[in-house]
Amino acid sequence: MESSSDELEYVKSRVGSYPNFPKQGILFWDIFSVLADPEASKKLHGLLIRHVRAKTPGVQAFVALESRGFLFGSVLALEFGVPFVPIRKKGKLPGAVYQETYQLEYGTDILEVQKDSITSGQKVVIVDDLIATGGTLEAGCRLVRRCGATVEQCLVIMELTALRGRAQVSADVHSLIQY
Repeated sequence: MESSSDELEYVKSRVGSYPNFPKQGILFWDIFSVLADPEASKKLHGLLIRHVRAKTPGVQAFVALESRGFLFGSVLALEFGVPFVPIRKKGKLPGAVYQETYQLEYGTDILEVQKDSITSGQKVVIVDDLIATGGTLEAGCRLVRRCGATVEQCLVIMELTALRGRAQVSADVHSLIQY
């Protein structure tokens, strides 16, 4: 049986990188290359599931950030038999929503969550593929709290540590891979 460390190294070896995407000077880390490899995808899902079981027992909902977070949050919600809640960009969700504005490198954007999608008092794990500057993840934390729930942890696959994004997030952040 492989160790978690071996599994993590296998997953990390499958993460693609693209220099100068989406613009000059940016190195884009691509989680889709992991998902294209069934063995890497299986190992990644196992690592996520074991982490949640060990560190956030009693989780009552998984909230994921648009759009790559959906790929992991929905699978975790099914595994643990709890609701999956998407946080999307402005105008993508029907019904009454809460909104949070957050900073981008150049300007601002808005995230939304449906008001009735998270129950007050729920213990929530927020899931995304990557944390860079932390603005999107922090906006997600604020939305969850506006619903009356508690952010138990933010769980991301990759972290760009030089950007110090976790310092901007008002909840515990766990990343599997650091660059």
